[in-house]
Amino acid sequence: MSGRRILIVDDEMDMRFYLATLVETNGYRYVLAKNGTEGMAAARKNPPDLIFLDIMMPREGGIAMYGQLKADPDLARIPVVILSAIAKETFDHYLTMLSARMGPFVAEPDAYLEKPPEAEKILSVITKLMGNAPAAGPPSPVEKRRTDT
Repeated sequence: MSGRRILIVDDEMDMRFYLATLVETNGYRYVLAKNGTEGMAAARKNPPDLIFLDIMMPREGGIAMYGQLKADPDLARIPVVILSAIAKETFDHYLTMLSARMGPFVAEPDAYLEKPPEAEKILSVITKLMGNAPAAGPPSPVEKRRTDT
């Protein structure tokens, strides 16, 4: 399937599967990463059109990855959606601390969703940040089943 690509970075396999299924059935391609180290490697290898990023992950966590993304001139323009179980106010505090440690102010993410996210809200955020339609491609197996019945 050709289409716009979304990088999904989350240590929870169920959340990665949920997001991957949701974006694929709506015409987007995806790349999965289970921590910030894998996420940065994937983003640098082939920059995505959008990133879903969990904050609370083992090893190289999401907050560190977010800081690295925003400090990298080649990746800073990519819209980032923080998807986390922590409240936005807590993330805002982390962001303030990150800005103090990294020097210049680290920009807020393009969107912030608290877990568990509703499918409609996720799709609304994708549409807002990437536009209405993914690049054309063949229908996914789920879409084929819908049209075959």
